[in-house]
Order: sequence, then structure tokens, then C-alpha cells
Amino acid sequence: MAVLKDILYKVTINAVVGSTSVDVNTIHFDSRAVANGDVFVAVKGTTADGHNFIEKAIQQGAIAVVCEALPKHIQNGITYIEVEDTSSALAYMASNYYENPSSNLRLVGVTGTNGKTTVTTLLYQLFKKAGYKVGLLSTVKIMVDNTEYKATHTTPDSLTINKYLKLMNEAGVEFCFMEVSSHGIHQKRSEGLQFEGGVFTNLSHDHLDYHETFAEYRDVKKSFFDHLPKQAFALVNIDDKNGLVMLQNTQAKKYTYALKTYADFKAQVLENELSGLLLKLNDSELWTRLIGTFNAYNVAAIYGAAELLGLEKVEILRLISELESVSGRFQYLISEEKITAIVDYAHTPDALKNVLETINSIRTKNEELITVVGCGGDRDATKRPKMGHIASALSNKVIFTSDNPRSEKPEAIIEDIEKGVEPQNFKKVVSITDRRQAIKTACQMANPNDIILIAGKGHETYQEIKGERFDFDDYQIVQEFLKQLQK
Repeated sequence: MAVLKDILYKVTINAVVGSTSVDVNTIHFDSRAVANGDVFVAVKGTTADGHNFIEKAIQQGAIAVVCEALPKHIQNGITYIEVEDTSSALAYMASNYYENPSSNLRLVGVTGTNGKTTVTTLLYQLFKKAGYKVGLLSTVKIMVDNTEYKATHTTPDSLTINKYLKLMNEAGVEFCFMEVSSHGIHQKRSEGLQFEGGVFTNLSHDHLDYHETFAEYRDVKKSFFDHLPKQAFALVNIDDKNGLVMLQNTQAKKYTYALKTYADFKAQVLENELSGLLLKLNDSELWTRLIGTFNAYNVAAIYGAAELLGLEKVEILRLISELESVSGRFQYLISEEKITAIVDYAHTPDALKNVLETINSIRTKNEELITVVGCGGDRDATKRPKMGHIASALSNKVIFTSDNPRSEKPEAIIEDIEKGVEPQNFKKVVSITDRRQAIKTACQMANPNDIILIAGKGHETYQEIKGERFDFDDYQIVQEFLKQLQK
């Protein structure tokens, strides 16, 4: 229970009809969830406009409505608040309702196209190993210290974020690491939160189904740094040309990390093997079980963030050497037949290129690299031929298959991917719509010492087809087929 006027603190209000001194039970932006005594926030979503459901919310018991335009029919006994932006209002109201939980945490947001999950999860692991109570808001899962909750979006809605941050307060959590997606920033889900730091990983081709241009996608990411307070830090990868763009208008203290450029936190790859990386970080050497150049960037990011959050350099280096790879991020197994299978979330052209180049830099070239890859349906279609081009150019054999087709026909998605294959690579490519069959075929094609990369889904344990989710775990399936080969 809260007083309406208290949870409207910092919300830009244009007009009020009725009393703001009423008690409200809770906040909802989904009219179906509204019950007696609740406040309904009419948010304009990508598929539905909450303003069309104001009447329904009142019928279900809402005693207050927050909207961008007052309805024509005003009902007696209902409080109407007209605001500038309901998405922003919802974020501040959620923060106020849960007693501003982010102000009691040392919250760090990580944004970028690739690496968000790895960086946040590794920071969570590192600070746990350092003896702290830690929170994590990631694509894969939400952690309130040792308690795990299922994640549904990269950046959950602002009510969900604040609910879990409040749970973290109650559990005595000190540090929290959070993925901040471009969708989440654009939809104001992270507004009203007090960040102690922001990390930028990289920017490449993704989400152009949602953001109309690359410039808009970049500027949305940049706005996260624009809103960081003076006392926060902004840590960016300056080997990516967009790194300095992120710092242009930020008031936060500016720091950089890189492999190729002079930076505050400089990493250098000394050895790169399937068992791990030997790195030089500033003036110190360290061995990590994480694999590949892209992970060298992730290590530089977590090293920098941990130091900026006050951990001792020697302790950070020791803890990094103990870290395990993140589920579905270059997760590999080696069968008795000496076939290596790697499962990776690479679902953008840049991520796929990074993973394939990493494998090619490690392998001897006496073995074959077989790639199984698809693209998601109802998502940015312009990246599909690029994925096809990269997979066929950097692998010995490629199987194009289904990913999460959603409402699209898998065959149509695969046709788009095939358009990127150059004539000299036609013979390398086969298309198998059924993903399970594609993985089985890759295992049957592989000889001892060959490497199979299964890309695109990583940690996901489902396939999304025509509005339904079916159990599907790349890692378990390839493990099962490789065991069958041993019999």
C-alpha cells in the first residue's frame, strides 16, 4: 500500500483530475493484472497501446490511471494523471513504490551488441568469489545473491527490475550487475535507477528491426551514458569506433579499455588456446580459462570495472583466473572420438565472425570446422545474408538450419541466409530445416579432431515456433549425438 502522490515523485505531470492523496495497492501496466485499489499506467507498447484498455482497467478495480491523454469519458471517484511520457512515469513510479532500491546498491549497467551477458555474469562470479553478496540481472537469469530466478527479457520492465532490486536490498546485496539493452533504454525501463557505473562492450549489426537505422541504435546506447551522474564511471571499449561516441556527453568519469589502442585498461593476448588465454593486463600476466580474443575484451572490461569499484589489483587478477565460462558462451565438450563441439550464442554477424575467427586461430587446420547456424524469425532480416556469407567463408562445411522461426517459415529464413553465400562456397553448404536433424548430421559428418560449432541459441533451452516454446537445448542434443557415435 502506498499514497499515490508519493509514488509520483519526479514524474513530469501535465494535469490531475481527482485526488492524489488516495492509497493504492500496487502498479500495473497490463490491464489484465489490475485488481481493486491498483493504479493503471497506460503505456504505448510496440504491439498494443495501454490507452485502449483504460476502461477495462477501471472495470477491474483501478482507482487511478496514469496516461498521456485524458480519456473523453472521466469517471467519478477515479484519479486521472496526465503525464508527458507514461514509460518514463512508470519507471519513476516503480522506483518510488519499491523505495528506490537502486540507491542502496552499487549498480553497474553493461550495454553493447555482444558481450553483455558474459561481462555481467563474470562480474557477478568475481564479486561472489571476493566474498560479497551480489545481484545479477541478465538475459540468462536473475540472481539475488544465491537465489536464482528465471529471466524473460534482456532488460526486464521497470516494475520487475525494481521488485528484484528490492529483494536484493532485503538480502543485503551490495553490488548488482545488470544488462542494459537498447530496447530497455528506448522504452525507459532503466530510468529512475541510480547507476554507479556503465560499461560499453561494442556495437554491431543487430536489432535494426526495432531501431530503424544504425545511427538510432547507437544513439539509444549513448543516451544511457548521457544520463549517468557525475559520481559514476563510464568504461568503454575504444577499439570500437563507437566507444568514444558513448563518452561525448557523459558527466561520468571517463575510462577506456582496449586490445589494440592505448587505454586505461590494456589487454594483450600472449597465448590463445582451446584451454584458455594467457593475457597481459596493463603490467601483469594472467591465465584465464576463457577462450578467444572476444573474451580478452570481456576480461579487460571486468578487470577495469572491478578496479573502479575498489577491488585490489592483485585480488582481481587471482579471481579472474578462477572464472568459468558463461552458459552457452563458447561452451565446449570433447567426445571420446576427439570431436570438439562448441555451443555459442553468436546470433549477430559480428559475434559469429568473432567465434569462427577464434576457432580458426586456435585450430591446426588439419581438422575440419563444421558450422550449424540459423537466424531468428520476426527479427532483423538484413543480417541473414551476412550470417550466411560469414559462416560459409570461415568454415569447411556449413549446415543452415532453423533457429527460433517464431511466426515465419523456417525455409524462407534459410533462403535469406543462403543469399549471402558466394559461388566458391556453394559446395560447402547444406540446408536442413529441422535443427535437431542438422546437429545430428554435423555429428555424423565429423571425423576425429574435427570441430563442430553450433551457433545462435547458446544458453536458450527452447525453440520458439508459431507462438509456442518447445524444449530444445543445443548443448544437451550435441552431447547426446556424440555419445551415440561412441557406441
